[in-house]
Amino acid sequence: MGLPFRRKKSEDNSQLYSLLKLAQEGDDRARNELIQSYVPFILRIASQASRRYIDRDRDDEFSVAMLAMNEAIDRFDDSRKMNFLGFAETIIRRRLIDYFRSQKSQSRHVPWTEFDVTDDEDNVINYVEVKSSIQAHENMLEQQQRQMEILEYKTILEEFGLSFEDLVDLSPKHADARENAIAVARVVVEDDVMRAYVFERKSLPLKQLEQKVGVSRKTMERQRKYILAIVLLLCGDFQCLKEYIS
Repeated sequence: MGLPFRRKKSEDNSQLYSLLKLAQEGDDRARNELIQSYVPFILRIASQASRRYIDRDRDDEFSVAMLAMNEAIDRFDDSRKMNFLGFAETIIRRRLIDYFRSQKSQSRHVPWTEFDVTDDEDNVINYVEVKSSIQAHENMLEQQQRQMEILEYKTILEEFGLSFEDLVDLSPKHADARENAIAVARVVVEDDVMRAYVFERKSLPLKQLEQKVGVSRKTMERQRKYILAIVLLLCGDFQCLKEYIS
């Protein structure tokens, strides 16, 4: 029995999370029902990421997306108060990008002469044009991933009462101050107890931090929102965005 999409949203969510809990506990029937009910959702995400129509019976992208949906079920943590479908969409898009990149990587092992094409007038298309197209595709995939990361990061920031505007307004003006704030954030991320404190209370464990870092509590309180935002960034799977603070 599939999820009835015409029910009220609250009823849909109730059944969704009920099946999700059962699936995570090892109920294969619940897992299959959940996945099959959301095949249209999975197809839509796969088509958007691929920028073309996806045939569930012929295209590998659909298989990749289905495996990603399974992964999302396994990895979803309800304690973080995230929306499951939003989380699943992020996982599906990322796995498809990984797939596109793997296909591109495999193509590099093919001799460039294999890309030469002769038209009706015996003109040969130079492989450089093909290489340029591959590079353009790679850039597009990277841009898509960065955009997805920004949307996911924005959602997480909002859960903690933060925004991108806060980061701009509260970012320390001096480079050494920013480096110190990032160093404090790394201390939090590397400590299981302090990291759990952040996600449970949505705030910084300033008392514990005082004992571990050489930064005054007054400074940490002034930089609290910025440090908290960096903690969330470092804890997430944000490969592109982390480059900005590496």
